[in-house]
Amino acid sequence: MSHQSLRARDVHFSYGEAPVLRGAELDIAGGTRLALLGANGSGKTTLLRVLSGAVEPGQGEVLLDEKPIAYNRAGLRHHRQNVQLVLQDPDDQLFSADVRRDISFGPLNLGLSTAETSERVDEALELLAITDLADRPVHQLSYGQRKRAAIAGAVAMRPCLLLLDEPTAGLDPVGVQEVFAALRRLEERATTVVLATHDVDLALAWAHQCAVVEGGRVVQGDPVEVLDRADLLDRARLRRPWVLELAERLGIRADPDAAPLRDLDGFAARCMELGVSLPR
Repeated sequence: MSHQSLRARDVHFSYGEAPVLRGAELDIAGGTRLALLGANGSGKTTLLRVLSGAVEPGQGEVLLDEKPIAYNRAGLRHHRQNVQLVLQDPDDQLFSADVRRDISFGPLNLGLSTAETSERVDEALELLAITDLADRPVHQLSYGQRKRAAIAGAVAMRPCLLLLDEPTAGLDPVGVQEVFAALRRLEERATTVVLATHDVDLALAWAHQCAVVEGGRVVQGDPVEVLDRADLLDRARLRRPWVLELAERLGIRADPDAAPLRDLDGFAARCMELGVSLPR
């Protein structure tokens, strides 16, 4: 795998007469963590489906390394080898009797040999830390285990870009930690990760870039700058991250030359730089 860029240009998409995307633009640079946010029904999942090649936009284009998707069998096959989408509900993707056979489906569908498929499956199981679940019937998995098994199925395709729709939804704190530990291992293998989420705190702490879908368009930029825009957050029905809210109430402003206000550690470091005492 190697880092590739993925871009949406002037993308329009409608369900029947109902427009969802109205000139959406998004840039995903290789190796960049991007969080995609927006209210329910804003078009986040639709945009991910367009980016993955699952649906063709009514207008505009999607480019992988500056080359537009060709919406024919060969073009979509090439695109899906490089870009994989994992849906929010793992039961929408898991259908085989056990985990190993489910993960094998994609590579076998590419025409790979049994030996190469087995190698990819073992690699995906290890990266998602679910090797012990390889022969477990899918219906016996917990929700968090099914989430990781669905991601493993996409990882077995060895994509350059992995698009995740609400990967932490419905997970307990340990399940969330397990998913992000797996994502770190994937990034070490040069996989670019994009995730759609409602969790503004998670997006602020994790992402290099944030993109908010609102009114059929996308506002993209630095997470602190994007998630500190009250007007945008109000329109998108999102709340301000707690660390930015608390920093403002304490009179602490973001400073590009200081510790970033992204999470608890960054907030504490910024307070120490300014000599603000925090209770122990």
